[in-house]
Amino acid sequence: MDLLHPNNSKKDKKNRSGLGIISATNTHGSFGAGVLDLNSLAPVIIDGDEAYVDMGALHARSQVEKGIKFLTNKEDVPNGKPYWIVWVAMDRNEKGPYYAGVAASFMLVDREAKRGYKILAEHVNRMDDALKRRIRLAEMDDRSKRALKKLLVEQNPEFWENSRDELKENLQV
Repeated sequence: MDLLHPNNSKKDKKNRSGLGIISATNTHGSFGAGVLDLNSLAPVIIDGDEAYVDMGALHARSQVEKGIKFLTNKEDVPNGKPYWIVWVAMDRNEKGPYYAGVAASFMLVDREAKRGYKILAEHVNRMDDALKRRIRLAEMDDRSKRALKKLLVEQNPEFWENSRDELKENLQV
């Protein structure tokens, strides 16, 4: 799945400018004012050695999150499997398109118990970090970083090449 164009609908094939989640019509106080433009944001799920785009995560409805009651205490999910949601914002600079902001949020999910652990405020803050072109990956383990790097490089080598050294250094494991 293409990070920039994850859907395959007719509308998306015609309009390849971004993800097409929310677009503000103007910024002068009418419709769209104060709305986050998520056209250049993609949520990546890290599941062990695998990384994949799941657009449902934008609204806390990824395949991993569906049907799970989330709690704010880790101890309440003792058999949870660790996952990362990584928010990837894309932009264009003088070199061309690149991965501009990348920030990770942790969660645990116990499918059998239908329980999970995540801090919603942290997920929202990390999404905001990515949109503000920040790199926030220090908490991720090396295995997850390798999976993320592999996905980003394979999705678009040009984006990876044009990305800031800070991102490359954070994913050097």
